[in-house]
This record gives sequence, structure tokens and C-alpha cells, in this order.
Amino acid sequence: MTYADFFYEIKGKFMGADVSDIKEHLAYQFNIEDEEAGGAFYVEVRDGVLYVEPYEYHDRDAMFISTPEVFRKIAEGQMDPVWAFTTQKLRVEGNIDKALKLNDIIQRKKKEIKKELKEAKKEEKKKTDKK
Repeated sequence: MTYADFFYEIKGKFMGADVSDIKEHLAYQFNIEDEEAGGAFYVEVRDGVLYVEPYEYHDRDAMFISTPEVFRKIAEGQMDPVWAFTTQKLRVEGNIDKALKLNDIIQRKKKEIKKELKEAKKEEKKKTDKK
């Protein structure tokens, strides 16, 4: 997997998270440690809008360093970032208080996905009931 492939996969997992009520500025850089997919990208919350871009963010609050597999599991909500840090699967540099807020963004996205699935099932049931 290339860096571009991995970045767009992860970007899709973050985008759409409702962060409109987050008024503080949050900026995270992710350093991917991998021979093929290695690189950096950032996730930023600014003025209640989420941005995910394939660049380094030098004025970041925190930097996360790990492998693509760990980042994928965290972004999908399958791995708690605090647990990943505790078990040394994830390294964190910078403001730990702000770093902990990453999990909130992930949980928001997870809730939205569940809501979308529930609505899709509801619509499918309506179509089935009409037949």
C-alpha cells in the first residue's frame, strides 16, 4: 500500500465527523512508520470544521507516531488510542490533554456511522414492507 492509498483511506474514516461544537483549535500530526506507506498527515479542527490533509503540521498540538495498522484500527474505532499508547503501539509527543481529545473525534464519527446504518436499515425495511 502506498502513502497516498493509506492517506485517502484514513481521510475517509475521519471526514464527516461532526465537530461543529468544538470551539477550540486542535491540530494533530500523524507520522506513519512504514517502508511503503510512510509519511505524515494532519487532522485539524478549526472553527468547528474538520480538515484532514496530507502534509506536516509544524504548529501542531500533538504528534502521533505509529504503523499504518495501528492508525487504521484507531481511526475505525477498533483500538482505543489510550490503550495503544499504554501498550507502546502508539507514541505521542506534545500536549497530552489535547491529544486525548482525538478519541472524542473518533467516537463522534463512529456514532454517525451507526446512525447512518440504522437509517439505511430503516429505509430498506420501508421498501420491503411496501412490496
